[in-house]
Amino acid sequence: MTTSLAGHFLVASPHLTDPNFNKTAVLMLQHEEQGALGVIVNRPADKTVREVWEMIDADPCDCDDVIYQGGPVPGPLVAVHTLSKLAEHEVLPGLYTSIERDAVDQVVRQAKCQFRLFSGNSGWAGGQLEGELEVGGWLKWPASVDEFFSDPETLWDRLTSKIGVSILAPKIDPKQVPKDPRMN
Repeated sequence: MTTSLAGHFLVASPHLTDPNFNKTAVLMLQHEEQGALGVIVNRPADKTVREVWEMIDADPCDCDDVIYQGGPVPGPLVAVHTLSKLAEHEVLPGLYTSIERDAVDQVVRQAKCQFRLFSGNSGWAGGQLEGELEVGGWLKWPASVDEFFSDPETLWDRLTSKIGVSILAPKIDPKQVPKDPRMN
């Protein structure tokens, strides 16, 4: 197996034909020989935390943050957050996940905690992701806490631009690379 991509973004390339992932950026939560797991970061759903808490019969929650569609695979709610004391897994320094109901409930109620909540996930069987990478279905980029919490609507464009510049930049004189390649 190649190096783990946990803590990286997978950025859907134009060669990826699966409509579930068109123009998506997936934060990889785990990547091992047995398989890989991530959440789509830039696909907000049409429900808020408050609405979902009402649906699952939890104590009322006044959080109106949107929930994200993490992917086509059903599963428990996944909170990706910055609160280490409620962490079940560290994705990258300062960014954690929680799936246990009590931990997720506490995360969404913390005023000083940055978080995003995901319904569903993106999963790959052992070797499946490596095959998709090999045929050019995905591009990869190291994730950061700031990038994860940045504007989801422009994330795919920003990441593809960074990846493009990183591919071309070693071959181009840095003085010749415009700040905005579209202005070239």
